[in-house]
This record gives sequence, C-alpha cells and structure tokens, in this order.
Amino acid sequence: MNLSRCPACGASVPPETTQCPYCHSYFTQGGAASPAQSTTEFKGFTFERRAEPNEQAFTLAVPKGWLMVGGVVRANHMQQTVNAQTIAAKVDFAVKRDTEGSVMIRWAPEVKYCDMRGMPAAMFFPQGSQYNGMVVWPLMSGAEFLVRMVFPWAHPQAQGGQMIRQQAQPLMVEHFKREAAKLGGTTPFQYDGGEAVFQYTENGIRFEEHAFTCIEYMGPVAGGMWSNKNTVLLRAPAGEYERWEPVLKHIWTSGELNLQWMASEQASQEMLTHAFMNAQQAEQARARRALEIQRDLQRISQEIVEHQRLTHAEIRNDGYLLLTGQEEYVNPITKQVDTGSNEWRHRWVTANNEEFYTDDTSFNPNNDDRLNQVKWEYTPVRPRFPQ
Repeated sequence: MNLSRCPACGASVPPETTQCPYCHSYFTQGGAASPAQSTTEFKGFTFERRAEPNEQAFTLAVPKGWLMVGGVVRANHMQQTVNAQTIAAKVDFAVKRDTEGSVMIRWAPEVKYCDMRGMPAAMFFPQGSQYNGMVVWPLMSGAEFLVRMVFPWAHPQAQGGQMIRQQAQPLMVEHFKREAAKLGGTTPFQYDGGEAVFQYTENGIRFEEHAFTCIEYMGPVAGGMWSNKNTVLLRAPAGEYERWEPVLKHIWTSGELNLQWMASEQASQEMLTHAFMNAQQAEQARARRALEIQRDLQRISQEIVEHQRLTHAEIRNDGYLLLTGQEEYVNPITKQVDTGSNEWRHRWVTANNEEFYTDDTSFNPNNDDRLNQVKWEYTPVRPRFPQ
C-alpha cells in the first residue's frame, strides 16, 4: 500500500486520511503531504487536559490519543516502616505517543539520599547502604546525577548509550528558590540544576533524550539529606527530537496541582512524622489540618497570581518562560492567566480545557467541521506590564 507522511510528526499514514492517527494533527483537504511537499499544510496541534490516573493529583495538557502510564505511588505502611523515604508520595509517570514510547516524557520519582561524610557514624554506613530509609551516597551535581543515577535506572536495556553533552541549568535553580520563597521557605537549602543529553538504542530504535533535574541539598542541619527535584526525561527518535520538543515541553510545563490533593498529602506527611498519635486522633487531626492547608494554599495561589500580574515584566520570569518554551495567555472563558506553549503564534481553548495551536493566522477552528463540535475561543498573549 502507498503511504504518505504526516507533515507534523513524520509518521506513515494512508494517503486518503485527513487526521494523523499518531499525533492527531489535521491536514488540508486532499490528505497527508508526501515527503516532497511543504509541511505548511499542517493546521495545528490539539491538546486535552487530563488528570493523573492514580490519585488525580494534577492535570496536564496531553495530545489527543496519547497514553498516560503510571502516576502517584506511595508506600504501604502496613508492610513498610515509616521513614524519611516513605513519608511522601512519589511520582513515576509518563506520557507516551504510543505503547512503545517512541516519543515520550517521563517524570522520575524523587529519591532521598544522605551524604554522611564527616558524620561520626559514617564508618558504619558505607556507600549504597540505608540510613533511616535514605540511600547513603555522596552529594552530586544535577548533571552528574542524571548520568550516574537516572539514565541507568530509566534504561537498563539500552545499548550503545553515550552522553552527548551536559550542562548546568541555573534558571532551574532560580525557579526553585522563587517557589520556596512563595511558600515562606527560610531554610538555606542549596540547589543545583543540570541537563544531560543522551543517545542510545532501545528495542532497535535509536533515541535522543534530554534529561533535566534539580538537586536540593538540605545541609548538615538535616543530617546531609539531599534529593532530586522535578527529574524529567524527554525523548524522541534520533533526528526527530527538535520536531517533538515543543510538544514535550508544553506537556511538561502545563501541569496544574489539585489543591485538595496537595492539602491531604501535606497533612498525611505531618501525621506520619508524628506516628505516635493513635489512629482516631490522627484521622481527626488530619481532616482539620487538610482543611487548614487547603485554605492556606488557596490564599497563596491567589497571592501568587496577583503577584505575577503585577510583576510579569520581570526579566528572570521571562527568561524562564523562554527557556521552557512557554507563554502566558488571557483565557477568555475563565478570565484567568493560562500558561501555554510559545512554539506557535495562535492559541484557542474550549470550556473543556482543550487547547488548539496553529501558525496559520487565517485559520479559525470554529470554521472547520472536524473541530467545531465545541466552541473555540481565541486566547491572546497577556499584556506585559505596565501596559
């Protein structure tokens, strides 16, 4: 059978189709483009907002038809002792174009380590052993952690793996410091952001993968505890990464926390820390504390939105948006500011939180019978202060 190629993702598709079964992009009348044709016939990319499947802890903008695998995981305290490693819920989660993960973004769980160098008990806890549930290991930079820890964990069957480059990510450090400040953090933690780029073969496919993380070091006051924050891996077939990077980065940066879940999780962590309380007292206190935390988070969220509205011209904020491929838009439906991708010139949304992006100035999804089952509203870029 003769096959054409999708001008958006390059997948092989029947010549008579008008929608790619892989990336769900639409073509102009007449089907997909042949390899020799211009890709300007591609009209846009549609995302839908979907919840993390295990506990609905957060939502993401996901391309239609893509798969969500994994999610929030937590320890079974009926079988495991409460310790520094098991108190908090962890996230091992991926969004994949297909079951093979030919194009994929994956979040690796946060793991707590302990650097015991200089501590009196260090001789009793060699590297790789456990101390209060933490892995005993010397502190690493973000880039070194990706090479030595994350890549072997994520790709145990990889062949021909090589690290193309690694570099620091100071903007990630600034981001985490700002987030800590918003929540009233005063502890002088140290941060180190890093990126590493790999190429490797897995299941007969050569991949390019960009990995990011930020290391948080809590210092001697916390017994040398350190951990990896927001560890994310973005991959696509070698030679196609640049084509898929805008889509993967938009998925990455589109996350929105469920405040009710966050309040319950924080209350749960507090209760596990004070495990001496009996079950009835713990449940009553947990419910009260969850409500208090949820109210505090709602207040903080409102303050953050107001602060961003007044200071959105800040150079560092714009620099971070540029690094992560984001833009801020005024949602005409919710009247609030959305964070979306900056890889396309035009963005439309629906009341169901679906997004549509396109570079075609003349294209209106309300005039396309493939998209107009719902009403699309155009979202302009948020005016920059002091306009």
